Amino acid sequence: MPCRKVLILVSQLSHMFKTPMCLLQYVDQMNFRYTILYVEDVPETLDFYEQAFGLKRGMLHDSGDYGELVTGNTKLAFSSISLMQNIGKTVGRATDHPPCFEIAFETDKVEEALRRALVAGASLVQGVEDMPWGQTTSYVRDLNGFLVEICSPVQTSP
Repeated sequence: MPCRKVLILVSQLSHMFKTPMCLLQYVDQMNFRYTILYVEDVPETLDFYEQAFGLKRGMLHDSGDYGELVTGNTKLAFSSISLMQNIGKTVGRATDHPPCFEIAFETDKVEEALRRALVAGASLVQGVEDMPWGQTTSYVRDLNGFLVEICSPVQTSP
C-alpha cells in the first residue's frame, strides 16, 4: 500500500476514534514483553524453574507475590493467585486435563534437559521422541501442573 494511502487511513482512524495520529503511528512497534502464569507460591516456582531448566531469576517482588525469570527479550513471569484475587481477578489453575497452552524451552540437549527437569521435581508427560518435522521433543508438567515442552531446534533439510 503506498505511503499516501496509509497516511490517509491513519488520519481517518485518528478522527474516528478521537485518538491523536501520533499514537496510531506507533501501533506497529509493539513488543511481546512477558507471559504471566498464576501460581500458589511464586518463590517456590522460581526456585523450581531455576533448578529444572537452568533459568536465572530476574526479580522477586518483596511481597513474594510476583517474580520474573530472565529468558531473553521476553520474560516468563509468575503472579500469586492470592494477589490476583486481592485485586479482584478470578484466575484459572493448571490441571491434568488437556492443556490449552504450553511453554517451550529449546536446547540441543533434550535428553539431558529432561533428566534435569525430572530430578528437580517435574512430572513426565512424554519421554524424548524424534518428530518427523526434524525436531526432538519431550514434555513435563511443572510443579503447578503447567505443560512444558523441552525441544531441540527444528532441523531443516539443506
